[in-house]
Parts: sequence; C-alpha cells; structure tokens
Amino acid sequence: MNYKNTLITNFLLKKEKKHFYKCLLPGIEDPTAQEVDDKMVFFRKEKVTKPYFFIGAGTCGLGAGANRTIEKLKTILKEKNIDHEIVKVGCIGLCYAEPIMDIALPGKNRISFQNVTEKNVQEIVQNTMQGIVNSESVLFQFPSSDLTPWKNVVMINEYPFFKKQKRIVLQNCGIADPLSIGEYVARGGYSAIAKTLRDYTHNETCNIVEKSGLRGRGGGGFPTGKKWHFALSTIANSKYFICNADEGDPGAFMDRAVIEGDPHRLLEGLIISSYAINANKAYIYIRAEYPLAIANLEKAISDAKDWSFLGNNIFDSGFNLEIVIKMGAGAFVCGEETALIHSIEGKRGMPRPRPPFPAVSGLNQMPSVINNVETLANIPSIIINGSEWFSTMGTKNSKGTKVFALSGKIKYTGLVEVPMGITMREVIFDIGGGIANGKKYKAVQIGGPSGGCVTTDNLDIEIDYETLKEIGAMMGSGGLVVMDEDNCMVDVAKFFMGFIQNESCGKCIPCREGTKQMLTILENITRGRVSEKDNDALERFKGVIQLEDLSNVIRQTSLCGLGQSAPNPVLSTLKYFRDEYEAHIFARRCPSGVCSELLCYEIDEQLCKGCTICAKQCPTGAIKGNPKAAHYIIEEKCIKCGSCFNVCKFKAITKS
Repeated sequence: MNYKNTLITNFLLKKEKKHFYKCLLPGIEDPTAQEVDDKMVFFRKEKVTKPYFFIGAGTCGLGAGANRTIEKLKTILKEKNIDHEIVKVGCIGLCYAEPIMDIALPGKNRISFQNVTEKNVQEIVQNTMQGIVNSESVLFQFPSSDLTPWKNVVMINEYPFFKKQKRIVLQNCGIADPLSIGEYVARGGYSAIAKTLRDYTHNETCNIVEKSGLRGRGGGGFPTGKKWHFALSTIANSKYFICNADEGDPGAFMDRAVIEGDPHRLLEGLIISSYAINANKAYIYIRAEYPLAIANLEKAISDAKDWSFLGNNIFDSGFNLEIVIKMGAGAFVCGEETALIHSIEGKRGMPRPRPPFPAVSGLNQMPSVINNVETLANIPSIIINGSEWFSTMGTKNSKGTKVFALSGKIKYTGLVEVPMGITMREVIFDIGGGIANGKKYKAVQIGGPSGGCVTTDNLDIEIDYETLKEIGAMMGSGGLVVMDEDNCMVDVAKFFMGFIQNESCGKCIPCREGTKQMLTILENITRGRVSEKDNDALERFKGVIQLEDLSNVIRQTSLCGLGQSAPNPVLSTLKYFRDEYEAHIFARRCPSGVCSELLCYEIDEQLCKGCTICAKQCPTGAIKGNPKAAHYIIEEKCIKCGSCFNVCKFKAITKS
C-alpha cells in the first residue's frame, strides 16, 4: 500500500497524523513520508526481510494442536539457525483446516498451508524454503502487486471457501496479529475514531449509521441507528453503551472468533458507538468460558489507552470513555438485554417487563444501548466508507454482510461472512462444500435454540431478516447447524427444548413450566413401550394433542423474547417434518434410527452362529437360544441398549 493512499493520509489532519506518527514512530518528531510508509509496511508485514510464520492460534487452532506445531517449528528453526519471526493470528474461518500456517518469504507472496501438525511441519518448511510447494497441504496464496507469486497456487479470493464471501467484519481475522495495535493502525485502524470526533456530532454519527441500514446482528435485527437515537434523545446525567459478547447459542462462535482475531476493531466500534449516544462508560459483557478472547481484549484495551485512543480527552475532542470487561457465568438468558443489565448490576440475570426499554431506562436506570460484537465491528468501516457504501450491499431491508458459523454435518466447518441476500444453497454447498460423507441434505437449524429449520424446499431463498421469518426461522446471532439424512428431527427438537428448559431463568410461568411440559411430551414420544407404566400411554397421546396449543401459549405469554421464541424448534420441525412425528407417535418408530428406545433389534437365523456372546452381553436376559444354534430376542424384555448389535461378529443382528 502506498503511503499517499493510506487512511491516515486520506482522513486525518496534520495534528491527528502527528498523534498517529508519534505512536508508530516514537522518538521521531517529524517523520518523512517514506519513513511512515516503511513503518506501515513493516507493521503490515507485507515486505519481509526474513521468513515469517503465521500460525492460527485461535481457540479452534489451539484445539487442533497449534501449540504443538509452534513448539516443533521453533525447534526446527533453531536447529537450522534460521533468523525468523513467528506470529500468532486468529481464525481465518477455515476451522476444518486447522492448524493453519502461513509462510512469508522475502520477495514472495504469503502462502497458506492446512492441517500443519508437529508431524509434517518440518517437511512443509523445508520444501517451502526451497521454493517447493506441498500440494497436499497448500491452501492458497495472498495476492500482491510487487511480490513474486507461487506457481500453480490459487489466490485466496479465488479459493472456493472465500470466493463468494465479502469480508468486512472478518477482514483482519487470521491475517493480522491481534495483539499488535501498530498493525491495526497500519491497516487503517482507529482512523474512523479521529474522523468521527473531528467531523461529526453525536446526532450526525447516529444518522450515518441509521442511513446505512445496519441492523442489530444479535438476533432481533432492530435498526441500529434508530436505537442509538432513542438513547441520545433521552435526557440523563449519564449513559452507558454495552457490548453483548455473551454468545450463548449452541453452534455459534462468531463473536469469540472476532474478538480473538481482531479485538481492536471491536474497541474502535465501541468507542464510536459510545460517542454517538454521548456515553462515557461502556461495558463488554463476555462469558468467562472465553479466556483467550478476554486476554486479547484486556491487552487491546491497555494498548488503546497507552496510544491515547481510549481514556480522557480522546484526540483533544473533550470526549472521555472508560471500557470495563464484565465476565458472565454463561447463562443463556443473559443474552436478553434486561437480564444482561441485571447481571452487570450484580443481580440475578432475569428479564424484566418492557417498556421502559433499555435505551430509555437501562443500566442503573440510565439510558443504555446494547449491541453485539458483529454489529459494533461494522461501525469503523461504515464511518470510513460512508452509509451509501454499506447500503449498496444486501437486500432492500437487510443491508451489509452477515457472519455465520457453519457446523454440523457439513464438509467445511468454519466461519464465513457473506452479503445479505445470498442463498442458503450457496452458503452450504458453494462455500461449505456440501454435506459431509456423501450424505443427503435434510435441514439447517438457523438462529440457535430460538430459531427454526430451513429445508430442501427453501434452500434457494435469499438470506435476510424478513425472508427467514416467512418460513418460520430467524436470523439469530448466526449459527448454522447443518443436518443430514441421519438426523432425527424429533430428536433435534428435543435437544433444543432441553437446552431452553435448562437455561430458563424461571421468572415467568409460561417459559418455566411450559418448556418443561413440552420437553416431557417430546421425551414421551421418543420412548418405547418398555419404559411405560400404568397410564403413561394415555398421557403420551394427550400430550401430543396439546403440543401445538402449548407452543402458541408460550409464544404469546412469556415475559421475554427468549421465552417467546422457545417453541420455535418444535413448531418449525412440526411444520416441515410432521411425518417423522407421526412415525414416532403412531408407529413408535424412528425413521432415522436415532431414538434408541424405538429401535427394533432382530437376529437373522441364517447368519447367527450361536456363539452366545450377545446373550452374555444382554443386561436384561432378552436373548435366548442354545449354543451353536440360532438365537432370538424377546421384544418385551429388550431395552434397546444396542449391546448385542455392537458385539456381534457375524453381523447377524439388525436394527430398524
């Protein structure tokens, strides 16, 4: 990047530039353009003078063994006496390919390798240093205008996983050093704060965000700028801005990855947002189960204070801001705004009736705005590029991009950022590589426990807030749990209902008791006759009849949004997979073979050798037969444990 085209040159005045230069080039009073350019290139690591090794050391990378890879790499480089730098970066999104290692050699494009373990790292390093690419491990290379490309290695923007992505929130994740404030600044960071404080009033900042069309990425999709206006227009002695980084949905890991990979982007967005509503104190509410994200945030906050981007009189504007990290205990209900506020106040995390809404009366009864990590991470780019730039992406009512976490039965699990309006088919099959192990697609659960499923019939819908609601689903925070033909949708609904029931705060009766009853009904219809006693069979049918009515009562009468959306997994699966419910209820059969109590085990007399191993393993004595003669199963005694199926060496036992 040429010095004349940097964000610092484009957006900052002489006084502001001087502040940046003082941080980037300490001890140099009036640096030349070339000195600044060289320092920016140095921080961005675009032109290296020695080998650089970038290791994906986010939670997914560490879980895949990145630390062992790093230790082995250090040993190899020390033995060969190679002058080098090892840089730990966040997750670039290719979670399935971790540990990922990029290598940047002098004069050559940065090149990326997948599944780099302590076993193959030496071979990859040796070959790359000699100009040889390991075809089995190579992923892609990063384009550059003045470096030599690697032959027969695809550029990252042409790699299938990234080809249809539009990375704004994730643009630095997996590429930049998350602990280097210098690199964040060299990539344009904190310029948006200077521009905001210099050029815009509080109201104008709110207007820019409202005109951009940015909607809250935490689930509800409320217009962000409009929420800010409510808080700004409320007269109060103090105001608060709260970043919700709690992220309690099963299958969701977007916020964690952003904080681990680019914490300064969140801080910059939070500082601008706090200024917009004239708040002088901000909180980041994050679950304690995210130790790496918390550590990176603490380092980023400390560095931002040292560089005077945070604290008192930021950029001599008179604006002061304190940011406090508040660690939560992982309660799902604290994702709800008022419950989160109660938790920050030191109270039990339970929702309260609204109105008044938090933007009018929130933390300590003062105006408070709550946005999640992804929402705030969009703010710096909107300020720099303008509201029109952001609003050109997406659909009529859903602008910009959305970050999704792909998990479940999908070939390429990971983190993606796509423009609003892309189809679910493109996300799952073009980006995610389709269903793993050659299985058939069945559905994807979107929106977490409070969301719904998208079936084959709806794969080609455009992803936006309104379209998903029309088919009984919701955007939610962005978790996409993909399911194949082997998944039982009744079992899926039971899993999410069990999660919701366990996480209910218990304050209101419809959610506390209603979800418990719904879970009991689902457990009953996945239970076999062996487990039933007395009037259990009659109660089972009575519950089934009440299932939909009970769902609607919970939706209409629960106190908070979490309770109101609690029945969604059941209603969604009932709508699209009623035949599976009917098979469980009437035939006592699980078509997918998942619900163990509904399985039927049979012994093929032609294949059975009478070895008696299955009879010895059966805990209830349900298998009878003489040695060296075909055995049989007494259905009434069988508890469907599957022990016989697992131990049979002759595949004589089948289950259906």
